[in-house]
Amino acid sequence: MASKSSPVLADRVAPGGWHPLCGGRLVLIILCSVVFSAVYILLCCWAGLPLCLATCLDHHFPTGSRPTVPGPLHFSGYSSVPDGKPLVREPCRSCAVVSSSGQMLGSGLGAEIDSAECVFRMNQAPTVGFEADVGQRSTLRVISHTSVPLLLRNYSHYFQKARDTLYVVWGQGRHMDRVLGGRTYRTLLQLTRMYPGLQVYTFTEHMMAYCDQIFQDETGKNRRQSGSFLSTGWFTMILALELCEEIVVYGMVSDSYCREKSHPSVPYHYFEKGRLDECQMYLAHEQAPRSAHRFITEKAVFSRWAKKRPIVFAHPSWRTE
Repeated sequence: MASKSSPVLADRVAPGGWHPLCGGRLVLIILCSVVFSAVYILLCCWAGLPLCLATCLDHHFPTGSRPTVPGPLHFSGYSSVPDGKPLVREPCRSCAVVSSSGQMLGSGLGAEIDSAECVFRMNQAPTVGFEADVGQRSTLRVISHTSVPLLLRNYSHYFQKARDTLYVVWGQGRHMDRVLGGRTYRTLLQLTRMYPGLQVYTFTEHMMAYCDQIFQDETGKNRRQSGSFLSTGWFTMILALELCEEIVVYGMVSDSYCREKSHPSVPYHYFEKGRLDECQMYLAHEQAPRSAHRFITEKAVFSRWAKKRPIVFAHPSWRTE
């Protein structure tokens, strides 16, 4: 009897042509899709997979300040040399991000900068001889892989005396390869052996891909295809946004500054007087078709970030409108 009734049940439809079994399957499919999507996003954000990074951007750049969390936090985008462990530290309540720009000359902001809980510096920008303008404390120093040899020229200052500084090195390609022992990575490894206790980290491959993805999402351009190289300033801001509750950026000009008719000429680096003009450098890179930094484009992106996060630009000060 059951075998005869089955075809009847299979052919029964509700008014309007709706089949009850089809409706149940549709609901089940929708529920499964929602659950799968939620699990997928959570796993992607946890693992930091490059293909999933776009989904996690809002998670990494919340609109409010980072909530106060007791104890240190784990930042998986940064890998220690030599053991490969993630960066573990307390978040910073206030951060001073100090540009290497000639804008800092004569600023007299050294004491104000040193009063921040954490001070970020870039590449080989020195403090000795410039304390009145840029301060003397260095909590974190973000370094391009191409700038590592420049720091080695004065290794006693950067690695022997400043032992409380945390160094975070960014770079792509074979020179930074941890598994194969790239040239830059071998240098960093040797430094940690020369100076036990030196804190050296590298951006992970996932974090490098993440930074590329942010550039593409913010500009609509693929970094590689557009012939662009991200600057150390870009990686410093990414790191500061992860570690800091409040950020004051010193010496960084707005994206419109160099296109204004009247602005003072300052050196590209405050410690290299008379060599390169900052705006000439910015404009040349912005207009170059290949292998160039996009300093002006990056600053337009920073301006947009400042509308969502507590970021202030000082000396010169500029609004984020």
